[in-house]
Amino acid sequence: MSVLPGGNSFGFSKFQPSVPVEMYSGIRQRTQSPMVTTTSVLATKFDGGVMLAADTLGSYGTLARFRNCTRILKVNDQIAATASGDYADFQFLKGVIEQKIISEECLNDGFKLKPKSLYSWLTRVMYNRRSRFDPLWNTYLIGGLQDGVPFLGQVDMLGTAFESDTLATGYGAYIAQPLLRDSYEKKAGQLTVEEARNLLSSCLRVLYYRDARSFDKYQLATVTAEGVVIEGPIKVDSNWELARMVKGYE
Repeated sequence: MSVLPGGNSFGFSKFQPSVPVEMYSGIRQRTQSPMVTTTSVLATKFDGGVMLAADTLGSYGTLARFRNCTRILKVNDQIAATASGDYADFQFLKGVIEQKIISEECLNDGFKLKPKSLYSWLTRVMYNRRSRFDPLWNTYLIGGLQDGVPFLGQVDMLGTAFESDTLATGYGAYIAQPLLRDSYEKKAGQLTVEEARNLLSSCLRVLYYRDARSFDKYQLATVTAEGVVIEGPIKVDSNWELARMVKGYE
């Protein structure tokens, strides 16, 4: 499957970064210098499914420029995906994934892509681009149901991948992940849907207070046996009265 002229089996063009860009009629490549970036995405398993969360801000450098950058993708009725990093690279790979799903549906064989299959495919795609020294600057979270069992996996820009019960990228890996793990382990993995929702909302609130690239509006994706439901944008319930207690910045 290829979505670009002259593309290979991964759907990417054969442009080689080592070739001087002047040869391409004045085209300037910015693939190694992300322009619009996005921050942390979070995910957790709960009893009977998976929930993912991502805010909607696209930052132009340090400027909170684009405030409606949705980052949660419904792949099919049993998979949802989201990503942090370069928003342009996310849009590109989103198009490749959507075309992959369309191609599979055209076969009409009753088979649907499963989360572990997409997860494995993403590791190959990201490692392929990394090996060509032209990586896609994203970290992906893949959530879904694998034969009725909740699945959650992460793939970074180098193709490094692992599975876990709770995941967070970017700044959230330092601030939100401990909160996610603590709540998940206290419940022995038996979180309800509402508990998972409240947990992710609480973590996003903490990130909004502490992460300068975060935003107060976010989306939630819930994957259960009934399908994928994407909600939002939802506004963070914040309270800045605590700012008066911060000392040392006068």
